[in-house]
Formats: sequence, C-alpha cells, structure tokens
Amino acid sequence: MGHRAPAVPARGCRRSHARPLALGVLAALVLGAGLGPAVAQRQYVVAFANLTEEPGVTVEGTGFTGREIRESFVLAARTHPIEMVFYDNQRDDARAMQNAEAAIARKVDLYIQYHRGAANAAIGEKLKAAGIRVLAVNDPVPGAPLYTVDNLAAGRVAGEALARFALRSWRGQPTAAAVVGNLSATGDRVPEGGQAVTAALRQRLPAVRVTDVDTKGNPAQVGPQVGKFLAAHPGGKLLFAATDDTTALAVKSAVESAGRVQDTAIVSHGMDRTIHGGMNDRKEIDPANRGSIVIGSVAFYLDRLGYEVLPLAMRMLRGETLPARTTTRHVLVTAANVFVEYPPSDMN
Repeated sequence: MGHRAPAVPARGCRRSHARPLALGVLAALVLGAGLGPAVAQRQYVVAFANLTEEPGVTVEGTGFTGREIRESFVLAARTHPIEMVFYDNQRDDARAMQNAEAAIARKVDLYIQYHRGAANAAIGEKLKAAGIRVLAVNDPVPGAPLYTVDNLAAGRVAGEALARFALRSWRGQPTAAAVVGNLSATGDRVPEGGQAVTAALRQRLPAVRVTDVDTKGNPAQVGPQVGKFLAAHPGGKLLFAATDDTTALAVKSAVESAGRVQDTAIVSHGMDRTIHGGMNDRKEIDPANRGSIVIGSVAFYLDRLGYEVLPLAMRMLRGETLPARTTTRHVLVTAANVFVEYPPSDMN
C-alpha cells in the first residue's frame, strides 16, 4: 500500500470551531465600540410641568409658545435615558399643585417646574418631602437649581449692538433712540430688558436721548406710537430696540410708511420664526436680506429649552450638584450668522 497522508479535518469541522471564535471577537468589538450596551442603562422618569400650553399664548415676552417648549423636550429626551411625563400648569397655582401631586403619585425621579406663582414654595416643599428632586425653569423654586433666560443680559446685547452700528455708520450725526414694546408688563420681566437696553446705549452713546414707547402689549399701538416718535424727531438718525420680534416688524412698517428707512436701525428680542425661517421663506433676518434695517434679534432659544434643561436634569439624576443659577446664552443673530444659529429645516 502507498504512503497515506495525515488526516485533515473536514472543511465543515474547521468552520464549526472558527465561527464561535469570530462571533465572540465581533461581539467584543461591538461592545468595546459602544455599539451595544454591556449593562442596561437605567431609564429615568422625568416630569416637566409647563407654564402654559394654551394655543396662541406666548411666553417670556417673546413670540414662542408653550407648545413649542414642550416639543423641544419631546425631541431632546430622545438622546437621554429618559421617559418624559408632561403636565400643563395653565398659569394657575391650584393646577400647578395638582400636577405636582400627580407626579408624586407617579413616583417620578425628577420634576422640572416652569410656573410663575406663589405656589412654587409649597410645591417645592411637597416634592422634597416625597424625595423628588426639582429643577426650576425661568422662575425660582426655593432650594432648587434654576435655569433661566437673562433679560438683563439680552438687553445689554441689544443696546450694545445698536450703539456699535451708530458709531460705525453715523458717527457724529444727531441720533435719537427708542425702546418699543410692552414696557409696563409685570408678568414677563420685559421691562428689565428694556432698562438694560437703555443703560447700554447711555454708556456707549452718552449724548443720545433714549425714549420709552410703551405699547402695553397691543401690536395695533406700535404704528401710532412710533409715528409720534418719528414726528418728534423729523431729522437725524434713529435707533429702535423692540422687546419682541412682532413689535420689531411693526416698527419697521411704521418707519417705511414715514419714509425714514435710510435713517433707521432696529434690533429685536426673541428670534422666533416670525423673523427668520426656512430657505424658501421670505424673512427679515436672512443671508439674502443683509440690507434690512432690522439688523438683528437677540436669541432666547425657548424653542430649544429642552435641549438646554435635560442635560442639567441628567447631571442631577447622577448625583451632581448644579450651580444655583444657569442662564441662557443670549446671542445677537444677524443675516451673517442666522444659518449657524438657526439652520433652516429645508436646507439640503
């Protein structure tokens, strides 16, 4: 008989040993890369009690609604191990208390309170007694960290922007200024923003007189009130700080009707969709409209509130201590940076 070659395992046998090894290596690589959880991450239940979700009602003196704020939390929660529970405080102390009691019964892990009223102190105590941590939004809850818009900072941004424009474009020319909007408001802290505008203008332009034009929250009053201001200043240059975007657009319309476009610069507050929009919208603050007399709007980002607040909530849930007060980063949005701060949803 001829010499017999050593036995070689059948191909199927080699594959039967190699496949478990390869799958094991692949699983280790996947877990190491973070593509599959080695240990299930805890899911937290977080309640958000909104100021109001009444249709058409805007908040913080801007054009943003409570429904837009709620939607920002819905979207932002998708990037965190969070199950959201939503309540509507309806701007009512009794309803806010009922919502807190419902959240206690639900045994939520953290309660985000957005409410302006006397009930905040009692609600904070009730949640604390139940062992539920509280994060306040825009209005304080005693003992809880606060995330809030900063009207004083926003007003300074607006005033400084107008002053820079005047110094760059109209240096040495007679100039008057006006703060226009609901300056007698008590609920939305609008007046303090207007006061900050005035202080910034007086610091940078000490010779400029600043006039308050109080529309008392009535858009129909913007035209007549601004018309009186224009009549009182028939010559020279004009600076307007509007307390919100709708008011800014009404000021622009009044200035155009009076034929004073070449003399005017306007800065607004809010940066809502009435003043900016998508690629196919014709809006005031747009890269294609760099010559607008509305030179910018100070962003409040209330339509992104969830993206700012939920990371703070996660830090609290992990046991971190937050600063007593965290404020919104207010930025002047102009035609030059609008697509950076607010990329249009329909831009490819």
